[in-house]
Amino acid sequence: MDSNTIWFGRDAFGRRSLLVHWPTSDDTRFVLSSVAPPSFARNNSDATVNGFVPGPDISKCTKASYWDELPCGIYSILMKNIRKNGTCAKEGWIVEVNTHEWMDSSLNKLIQWERKLTVPAIEKSSIDGGNHHSSQNFVSSGESEENNKNGVMKIDLLSNSSLGSANCITQSANKVLVALRESVMLRTKMNTLFQGGLNKFRDKESAPIAVLFSGGLDSMILAALLDQCIDPKWTIDLLNVSFDGQLAPDRISAMAGLRELQRISPLRRWHLVEIDTALTDLKGESEHVMSLIHSSNTYMDLNIGIALWLAAGGDGWVDGSACLMQDDSRHKYKSKSRVLIIGSGADEQCAGYGRHWTKYRLGGWNALNEEMRLDVQRIWKRNMGRDDRCISDHGKEARFPFLDENVIKTLLDIPLWEIAKLDEPVGKGDKKILREVARLLGLQEAALQPKRAIQFGSRIARESNRKNFGNNRAANQASAGSVQIHQHMQ
Repeated sequence: MDSNTIWFGRDAFGRRSLLVHWPTSDDTRFVLSSVAPPSFARNNSDATVNGFVPGPDISKCTKASYWDELPCGIYSILMKNIRKNGTCAKEGWIVEVNTHEWMDSSLNKLIQWERKLTVPAIEKSSIDGGNHHSSQNFVSSGESEENNKNGVMKIDLLSNSSLGSANCITQSANKVLVALRESVMLRTKMNTLFQGGLNKFRDKESAPIAVLFSGGLDSMILAALLDQCIDPKWTIDLLNVSFDGQLAPDRISAMAGLRELQRISPLRRWHLVEIDTALTDLKGESEHVMSLIHSSNTYMDLNIGIALWLAAGGDGWVDGSACLMQDDSRHKYKSKSRVLIIGSGADEQCAGYGRHWTKYRLGGWNALNEEMRLDVQRIWKRNMGRDDRCISDHGKEARFPFLDENVIKTLLDIPLWEIAKLDEPVGKGDKKILREVARLLGLQEAALQPKRAIQFGSRIARESNRKNFGNNRAANQASAGSVQIHQHMQ
């Protein structure tokens, strides 16, 4: 306290939650917290819990504008009027707040998210009014620095342009595969240090690590890589949430994904944990999740938060027959995994969202690149804090291999037209590079899976629309996903 300075910060991509309350005229306190107090959601949703009385220390924390997601970065606060015990002598104790750059220059470059190669040269020539044929006439790269201006790459392709392009993508996919494997290894190796101790209280079927699993492209890649990175003796839990039993799209793809994983790694014990529920059965849980997702406050945030919270709980069923277990009955099962591997960041970096198609169609490669940059740079606010709070509420830790710094750098070093080809059909051109990674892992079926967000794949969005708007049509007309919960309920 000799310097009268408080230092605090949040990692460059917001992988861990940190909320802040800056002093206001209503409440002059400066507060940092991983999560908002439970009273916030209860007051803002007009929900009540019998016997709940907010304590005096958090009563002001229930105002709608109290908490904000702390933007990524390193901060320092210079203070005055500090007593020896660390408390403030009077109001107005903050003199100034400073933001500091990361000392690692390579990290600063990643935060800027600048891709060198954005527009194929043949397409750039067309945009500039030059004539070209739809053949393999690309120009050699490396002749001068001018050749790479405006993100244009000029390369010699093989006489067969399709074959040359395929070879380039395969080479790039290999680089991504290596980076992702190292990322998964890094995020699971620490856990293996404790496996000796875990054996004292875990039975042989228990798994130290689980995958948030839809059977889609991202989760299949992570599951296959996790299989390569951890001891073969461990079961891998695949956590799948459904609000429509066996009929939800994510449950159908998860079952297919389980069979494909069993095919490529038959010696591994795979447990598909089927977590089934109905939104109408989750009144108390929904209120609790509302407190976890804040400062996020839309129905989409709540739907995603509930699905993640249920998945992290790991309380479901296992079909012994489907999982090739000795007990082939469908029986209750609770995952004991403390670490969850999650595919966050894949869609943002590899053009997996529908709006990416729209941007590409309207503005071409540069517009697509700018939209992807925006998605990556705001992922801390839109996704990461919310997801971390919902998962850590169960005493578990989410780990995000796609947001590893080396993975991000590897993807940025690859030309955008190898990352995605949005003139190709859905399920083929979107996240093109990851589809090739899946094929390299032997996941031929997963490589064809279309993108489905968890709220749609689990069908919680449909149930939420019916409950809160009457039906899906009314919800769509109201743009239900972006509607703020407390405004709709007033």
